[in-house]
Amino acid sequence: MSILIKNGTVLTATDEYKADILVEGEKIVTIGTNLNAKAEEIVDATGKYVFPGGVDEHVHYASFGSLGYDTTHAAVVAGTTTIADFVPQPQGAGLKESVLMHIENQTKGKASVDYVLHGLIMDARPEVFEEIPTMPEIGVASVKLFMAYKGTPYYVADDAIFNALRLAKDAGVTIMVHAENADIIDVLTKELVEQGKTDPKYLAEARPVLTEAEATSRAIYLARMADAPIFVVHVTCKLAMEVIRDAYRKGIPAYGETCTHYLVLTEENLAKPNFEGAKYVCMPPLRSQENLDAMWEALRNNWLLAVGSDHCALDGGFEKAKRKGMGDFSKIPPGSPGVENRLAIVWTYGVEKGKISRQRFVEVCCTAPAKICGIYPQKGQIAIGSDADIVIFDPNWKGTISVKNSLHGVDYNAYEGFEQIGRPEKVYLRGKLTAENGEFVGQFGQGQQVKAQPFGLCYEGVK
Repeated sequence: MSILIKNGTVLTATDEYKADILVEGEKIVTIGTNLNAKAEEIVDATGKYVFPGGVDEHVHYASFGSLGYDTTHAAVVAGTTTIADFVPQPQGAGLKESVLMHIENQTKGKASVDYVLHGLIMDARPEVFEEIPTMPEIGVASVKLFMAYKGTPYYVADDAIFNALRLAKDAGVTIMVHAENADIIDVLTKELVEQGKTDPKYLAEARPVLTEAEATSRAIYLARMADAPIFVVHVTCKLAMEVIRDAYRKGIPAYGETCTHYLVLTEENLAKPNFEGAKYVCMPPLRSQENLDAMWEALRNNWLLAVGSDHCALDGGFEKAKRKGMGDFSKIPPGSPGVENRLAIVWTYGVEKGKISRQRFVEVCCTAPAKICGIYPQKGQIAIGSDADIVIFDPNWKGTISVKNSLHGVDYNAYEGFEQIGRPEKVYLRGKLTAENGEFVGQFGQGQQVKAQPFGLCYEGVK
């Protein structure tokens, strides 16, 4: 199938220009002005922006109590054509084994977008760590470890992180960390619950910004001692961001991302009455407006590299999943759906509000995530030879975000009532029209694994 997209304004991470794009099969083959190439379909993109399909480097599907890949069409309808999912490691299973089981049992025939996978250590046996250097053999070039959640399978101690960093560096595997001080959180949580402070709003007191900033600093010191790069996921606060920024300025390969909810939702949402605050329980918790402003500043100045959604649409949603934690905020399952709203939030409240440029939008939502995951230039850019993952975006469309028109499969939307400016008019996945005007028109299960290459963005400049 050949497609000629004409008269659009192409947006990249560095530029903006009028051009036509010719697609043959699954690839972009020509970019130029006034192209007269023969094509089976000609699409007029006059007045529209044309940018690469979004890459969401941080999602959770079919894990942690979330819904499975059957709901991934929500991503592509909103302009995200590739997701990067964290694969949980069952007790007793190896890292590679976990990934292969995840592909066979969860993604095949179910994913409606392309996907790249991150390893996730949840059973920290020595032999598990020995697998880290060989992960690229199965197309996985990043592994995540949790510094939080003391007393659970997720938690790993500092020596495990240090060992992981040392084993990963020569193989070009990116080590990612969830940075919160597990010990302090454990003490504060128990104290608050004993005092009868059990409402969702107390989550912010149990996990204050200092617990995140301290763990972020400690993680970077561990990386320095291992002489390896490190990537901090879902940065929420100014203090933690500044730790990353200042380390990088000193030549240390320390990087981080933030997430959509840390850009527009505050800790006041946790205090909503009638247990409504549970809808906004995530880890780390929502922060103050000052910290939200710092996240936008960090994105604008490239102090943080990308925006993920941390999508986790819990099976049972608010009524059946979140309500299990009534009477004890520490038992509220964390996570909210977000993959469907990521691009809309960043465009509406970033680009339209003048907080970031259109180029930075493409960088933090498409290009940088692809580089972090090791799938660039196949994904994340409009260029000859890249996959024809293309969004034709109508900047004049206006609407309101609501669960009523959401496709993520649960009974609430954390961005309920938010204004939305702009919407994908057409979304192509590898040259196939997959979404149009908010409707999924592709084939369920059409997604494919994208094999990650080692030595991604976090290794740039590492000797």
